Amino acid sequence: MKAHLTHIPKGKRIEIWFQDEARIGQKNGIVRQWARRGTRPRQPADGRYDSAYLFGAICPARGVGAALAMPFADTQAMQAHIDEIGRTVTPGSHAVLLLDRVWQYLRANCLSNRIFETYGDIIDAACEAWNTLTAIPAVIQSIGMRKWAHTGQS
Repeated sequence: MKAHLTHIPKGKRIEIWFQDEARIGQKNGIVRQWARRGTRPRQPADGRYDSAYLFGAICPARGVGAALAMPFADTQAMQAHIDEIGRTVTPGSHAVLLLDRVWQYLRANCLSNRIFETYGDIIDAACEAWNTLTAIPAVIQSIGMRKWAHTGQS
């Protein structure tokens, strides 16, 4: 499927954004970790079920992001996230939003092998993970830079 953007005036800046949402909670995933040969590192596990959703989007060309931590993943939450992205897009620009490209880095580097005691701890961890990502524009750029998506971007 080829997208046609003929209705956008010539010379109008277009930003490419990559968006994803993820459930973060007490039933957290376990990932591989380095350990000395012959040892078995401890990995935390939790049987409780509190969770929250982190909606996040990145613009690799600018090295910026926009995110919200929400109690549910539903239409209203997605609309609030789209509104948040809209506030972060460069004024006067259009944004193209590509879905489902962000979370592998956050899960592997910030959110795995943890136990969250309370719902507040889940929200704090989600926000901390997002702030860690957005503090390093080079990581945002490496996650989202795809030649096909940025041809002609300044």
